[in-house]
Amino acid sequence: MQQALDSMSVPAVVQNSRLDLLAANNLGRALYADLFDMAQQPPNFARYVFLAPRAAAFYADIDEAKNQLVAILRATAGRDPLDRSVTGLIGELSTRSADFSTRWAKHNVRRHSRGRKIIHHRAAGTMNLAYDDFALPGDPHVSITTYTADPDTPSADGLSLLATWTDTQQPQTDNDDDMHRRRLRRV
Repeated sequence: MQQALDSMSVPAVVQNSRLDLLAANNLGRALYADLFDMAQQPPNFARYVFLAPRAAAFYADIDEAKNQLVAILRATAGRDPLDRSVTGLIGELSTRSADFSTRWAKHNVRRHSRGRKIIHHRAAGTMNLAYDDFALPGDPHVSITTYTADPDTPSADGLSLLATWTDTQQPQTDNDDDMHRRRLRRV
């Protein structure tokens, strides 16, 4: 899986239905650097959006991001209401975020397989990115999400800048690579 991610020339991440980030290529890791910097492992989109104050500056439409994440978690919980990791995450978010609790009570459910996100990246600036989410045939609860920008736009320039910024960051250690491989084997 990691080899396939690393062969991609666009930001790409692997996530499960609980919204845990399981793996990423270098551009995906750079795009979501704030998530990967969080102490809690694996990084989780819902925890980031509802519990990290910097998420509001990252997403141009934080309300839409929150609504999407709650709808995804609601669908996940509906598929397996006895999944302890999902119910634990929902319980944690409900007790730590009144905003999450309010959105959860609306009972919205939907699957997001493609769309657009406008993000404000600390190194690459504002980017309007299309995303496509591809469920993996062996496990429909794990997906690869890729991010692209329209050619010859400031967002495309932002992705180029992100690639340059990624090259200036410290290279991953062998221990980081081993950790990613172990995580992918568990998927």
